[in-house]
Amino acid sequence: MLEGVNVALGVTGSIAAVKTVELAHELRRQGATVRGVMTGSAQGIIHPWAVEFATDNDVVTEITGSVEHVDLCGYDGWADVFLIAPATANTVGKIAGAVDDTPVTTCATTALGADTPVVIAPAMHEPMYDHPGVLEAIDTVAEWGVDFVDPRIEEGKAKIASEEAIVSDVARAAGDRPLAGKHVVMTSGATSESIDPVRIITNRSSGKMGRAIAQACYVRGADVTLVHDGPGVPYATVQQVESAAEMLAATREACDDADTLVSVAAISDYTIEASAGKLRSGQELTLELEPTPKLIDEIRADYPELPIVGFKTETSGDEGAMIEQARQTLERAGLAFVVANDASVMGSETTCALLVHADDAARYEGTKAGLGGEIADSIAAMLGVGSTAS
Repeated sequence: MLEGVNVALGVTGSIAAVKTVELAHELRRQGATVRGVMTGSAQGIIHPWAVEFATDNDVVTEITGSVEHVDLCGYDGWADVFLIAPATANTVGKIAGAVDDTPVTTCATTALGADTPVVIAPAMHEPMYDHPGVLEAIDTVAEWGVDFVDPRIEEGKAKIASEEAIVSDVARAAGDRPLAGKHVVMTSGATSESIDPVRIITNRSSGKMGRAIAQACYVRGADVTLVHDGPGVPYATVQQVESAAEMLAATREACDDADTLVSVAAISDYTIEASAGKLRSGQELTLELEPTPKLIDEIRADYPELPIVGFKTETSGDEGAMIEQARQTLERAGLAFVVANDASVMGSETTCALLVHADDAARYEGTKAGLGGEIADSIAAMLGVGSTAS
């Protein structure tokens, strides 16, 4: 996600600075090269040697005659993005007032003047985060184009955002954002049909592929709505559903202002009239299954002009047959393209898939995150807004 991206990582005097080592490791795992910049207060919480170890680079702890701030964040500076994580209320206020009395605030002023992207992940006690002056400072800096990664409000604290959230926003800030201004609706994962209050009929889909595409679209600038039976994610507005009927209803509503729908979910093909009470075990039981409506057919009927990307999962292992099945679905529902894969990849971090268009098919083999990027780029091309290599 961050291959080839240079990240200058500013660390300030929040107790959340103890998470800096793991954050730096995660940035590097995603492909970034990282250099640390620390305030004096941060050095009282985490030693610069720890940040040096985590980044595998020297750490800036003071601004000297070598003008480290210009080297990192100035015109033609080393950094593609300046990330401040964690950022204290004190630091955000100083940035808003162009006060340069620490290496971090000096780098921030330099970055803002040089149009180097800046991402800030605040961390402080909740009453400090709610202070009118702090909120005003955040609004001021955000109006300058700085991206804020919202903290998690827990236990009376505005805790630093998750690594996933920070990495996603850094990638979004460093990239070209070809999907900026576009609303992408994504269905993902399995749906479940209730047999009784305890038992369900479902399938083996993990939702990893849908989440990977959602994140890739967010990184490329899109506003993403994720319809799934799962938790919230930092890169999308989540509509949580359980059954096929709930997924159809939520998707239909979300598509009202969508630029495209990506139908990744493994939606139940059958439903059942659920028992109001728990069925007793040991008895012979016959379940009367009824087919569920096809989501892409229903959405196509409601939104005839909406570009839709479909997924087709097969078990034959025959690529020719997979392409044929994908083309039948593509033609039936008037889809933009179809991603065909084998059911054996469910739950895995890697995949092998075919991107099937009306007149050609491209094969992909690798991680689901990588395929998510390929699909996001194809969506950008489909919508006529270019592509990116982020």
